[in-house]
Amino acid sequence: MARELANNESVIREIFDKWAAAVRAQDIDGIRANHSPDMLMFDVPPPLFSRGLDAYMETWNLFYKCQVRPIVFNFDDVKISAGEDVAFVTAIGRCVYIPPDGGPTKLQFRLTVGLREQDGNWQIVHEHHSVPAEE
Repeated sequence: MARELANNESVIREIFDKWAAAVRAQDIDGIRANHSPDMLMFDVPPPLFSRGLDAYMETWNLFYKCQVRPIVFNFDDVKISAGEDVAFVTAIGRCVYIPPDGGPTKLQFRLTVGLREQDGNWQIVHEHHSVPAEE
C-alpha cells in the first residue's frame, strides 16, 4: 500500500509539472490534458468560477492577454497528498501580469488542485487559485 501511494504521488507530481510547463509554453492542449470534462475551478479574476472543461479553457484567454513574456508561472512549497483514488496538490504560485493601467506586477497566489483516479488515470477535477484578502 505504501509503495502504491508513493507511486501515486510521483504520477501526480508529473501531471502537475507538465501542466505548469504547458502554461509557460502557452500549450493549450497541454493545459487541457489530464482535466476532467466536468471540472470546477475557482479563480482570482472574474469569472470567479468556471464549470466544465470548455469554460475552464476560456479563462486562459484572459490570463494570456495580460501576462508578460516570457510567461512566469512558477511554484514553491509544492505538497502532494495522495490516497488510493483522491489526491490534493497545494502550492504557492508566482506570475507577472500587466494591469490595464500599469506596468508589470508580480502576483503571488495560492493554489489547490484536487485530483481523482478513474479507470487507472488521474484527472484534475478541481483547481482553486486565490490571493489573500487585502482588507
